[in-house]
Amino acid sequence: MTNPDRRRIAGHLLLLASLLCLALGALLAWQVQAQQDERSALVMTVDDAIGPAISDYFQRGLELAEERDAELVVVQMDTPGGLDASMRDMIRAMLSSSVPVAIHVAPAGARAASAGTYLLYASHVAAMAPATHLGSATPVQMGGGGLPGLGGEEENEGQTDDASAEEEAADPEATDDTANDEPRRGETAMERKVLEDAVAYIRSLAERHDRNADWAERAVREAVNLTASEALENNVIDVVARDLDDLLEQLDGRSVVMDDGQRTLATADLAVERFDPDWRTKLLAVITNPNVAYFLMIIGFYGLIFELSNPGSLIPGTIGIISLLLALFAFQVLPVNYAGLALILVGLGLIVGEALMPSFGILGIGGIVAFVIGSVMLMDADNLNISLPMIGGIALLAAGLMLWVMTRFIGLRRRAPRTGQEELVGSEATAVEDFEGKGHVRLMGERWNARSTQSLARGQAVRVTAVDGLTLEVEPLDAAS
Repeated sequence: MTNPDRRRIAGHLLLLASLLCLALGALLAWQVQAQQDERSALVMTVDDAIGPAISDYFQRGLELAEERDAELVVVQMDTPGGLDASMRDMIRAMLSSSVPVAIHVAPAGARAASAGTYLLYASHVAAMAPATHLGSATPVQMGGGGLPGLGGEEENEGQTDDASAEEEAADPEATDDTANDEPRRGETAMERKVLEDAVAYIRSLAERHDRNADWAERAVREAVNLTASEALENNVIDVVARDLDDLLEQLDGRSVVMDDGQRTLATADLAVERFDPDWRTKLLAVITNPNVAYFLMIIGFYGLIFELSNPGSLIPGTIGIISLLLALFAFQVLPVNYAGLALILVGLGLIVGEALMPSFGILGIGGIVAFVIGSVMLMDADNLNISLPMIGGIALLAAGLMLWVMTRFIGLRRRAPRTGQEELVGSEATAVEDFEGKGHVRLMGERWNARSTQSLARGQAVRVTAVDGLTLEVEPLDAAS
């Protein structure tokens, strides 16, 4: 083949490669444009208490929906309530979102209690599946029986106040005194402040979407509840839908209120894209679990104590610092009662003090009592509390440690004081070589000169029978026994 032929073939191949590249680029561009033009609904799932992990997951989902220019965000929700701060972060993100958000309380048997009721009122579309309910939005105060603080980062909501109902059932005659009571308004100035703030907040959400504000106020003041059908009849929700397909079908053509005005939804034939919790959400949920945070604090405390007791070991100190930092992060976002936290730390300090300078149980018992009381006080909420078996288990371990230290201490006090040669006589040693007559043994980590009237093998256990200067007289342990 001549050179001109080679050049001609090379030119043809180059042209063909260029055409293939252009075709591939056009195909990719068409696919990208098709994906951008495809109308979709982003579906998220919230099936736990509202907290920092759920809030982070929800806000990242809204950002993704805005990037994808989604037609609608659907949140399938089943929650008992949760933290007020996290709930408000989610509501702020929802109200400022450029993509409409539909919250669907589903599947059957799900609930939107407490914080879930606020989120449902804040959504652009409020929907429920049959056999679901919402309500019980009365805030509950941490550390005491009254109202919570709906409005602070250290407060919690998500619990219903059923004490009055139980008292009424137990004492029917008391109904005469309470039947005509007005809706709950709070007993103290702080409770009234918190309650009125919660009422105003949920009424403002109801008015924004033209929903029943009076019932919303009752949900806060009286902790009332509604089923899905009752909520629809009372203009609390917009739709009762069995599942996602039914919801999208019913929402087609419905108008919703957005920041920039009214918007008509076109939900027919939407492609469904699911955004499930990833490892980041799951890790954050684990760290902010009250039981995990509590355990991390205990591990961190003892890790630092062991490191200070044995400087240079590094491993306990490293584990302790990491655990303590993770626990502090969790306590920053959880509704922690700091009096309870202080009691826990005091209790742990007293238990360690009992181990270092035994006081016949005075410090130890006081430490265990303070530790248990502080643990119970630390987080007192139905959805964010510390497991009582965990508290009891750690307290029993601390009591066992204290009992072991006390028995060792009492045993040492009962033992007759011995020093010098008296301490060595009767001690067990190990022959470091084969010998008969004179040789060497290892006693208490030290190498000693030794004499024996019997043959000894290397590694054989011996007992000290006498001390002659720096030489030990020994005999085989089996002979001594």
